[in-house]
Amino acid sequence: MPATRLMPTDDATDLIELTREICRKDLAPRVDDAERARTFPEETFRTLGRAGLLSLPYPEEFGGADQPYEVYLQVVEEIASVWMSVAVGVSVHSLTAYPIASFGTPEQKEALLPGMLSGEQLGAYCLSEPLAGSDIASMTTRATRTDDGWSLKGTKAWISHAGHADYYTTFARTSDDGGRGLSTFVVPGHAEGLSFADPEKKMGLHCDPVAQVMFDQVRIDEGRLVGHEGEGMHIALSALDAGRLGIAAAATGLAQAALDRASEYASEREQFDRRIGDFQGLAFLLADMEAAVTSARATYLHAARLKDAGRGYSKEAAVAKLVATDAAMRVTTDAVQVLGGAGYTEDFPLERYMREAKVTQIFEGTNQIQRLVISRHLLTR
Repeated sequence: MPATRLMPTDDATDLIELTREICRKDLAPRVDDAERARTFPEETFRTLGRAGLLSLPYPEEFGGADQPYEVYLQVVEEIASVWMSVAVGVSVHSLTAYPIASFGTPEQKEALLPGMLSGEQLGAYCLSEPLAGSDIASMTTRATRTDDGWSLKGTKAWISHAGHADYYTTFARTSDDGGRGLSTFVVPGHAEGLSFADPEKKMGLHCDPVAQVMFDQVRIDEGRLVGHEGEGMHIALSALDAGRLGIAAAATGLAQAALDRASEYASEREQFDRRIGDFQGLAFLLADMEAAVTSARATYLHAARLKDAGRGYSKEAAVAKLVATDAAMRVTTDAVQVLGGAGYTEDFPLERYMREAKVTQIFEGTNQIQRLVISRHLLTR
């Protein structure tokens, strides 16, 4: 059954209803076949873009919808309850526009944001490298000044939309001063010298292609530097706080989908002349699953409301990402258990949900990193 929501405005309620309609008519009929075929859902992103669902939290003057993060995240959750790969893609795309929207000059916003928010472009976020994951400051991709801009050389890893994106929000080293030596760039997807490895063979999210992105002396003009030189670490960490909320919302939607399927099955399946959901052992399991999903939703909404109010939310974003993704892993696993042998087959989507849930505990900062972030906030006085 649909999640119970208390939206802040009538417009926000209408957005949720629009999202549910699109999910029901356009996403749900395609998801199973697409995930099996591992096809990139380009037309699905265009559908969401035309509906204005790829630009919700950004300024209306540049093509956004000026919606609070509280609303945007609930739209992401609704999409994830039907197609997790697409929800992750929506979160990633929003993340790619964040540096320009938050740190770009007025000229950069005018030049780049309308395209990013139009629904006709899709972005990729190039931060991780083969030997630089959680340790961002150890990245080696380098941007060197040229007469008319910059030249980038290096390799990024685990990049969603690699080979399909229209632009690549990229972090590169501009000096050898550790974390203070990183800068942010927006690289056009057609730039000469940009190439891509074969997609990784992942256990889930098969419609979210992830691959290495190679920069071989990729030339870009000066106007593609976002913020100040050396400000890249600050921009990356700031963007990740927002991105973690996107993943928390997506994980919550995935868990909701698993709970819904498990509850439906427990209401229909009979053994010993009773619905299996009438047995206390199973009923209590479902109750715990509901509590986990509701708690996950509450944590990400609390962080989002802090962000919307202009208050600090880094700790709360880490809590939301930790709670929601751990809940998704637990709820999807328990949902497979509710269905028994049927849950272990591809006849039902529960086994896919379980595989998709695992990576939510890893990307946008592993849950061990989230615990580190939370503990540092608690212990810093």
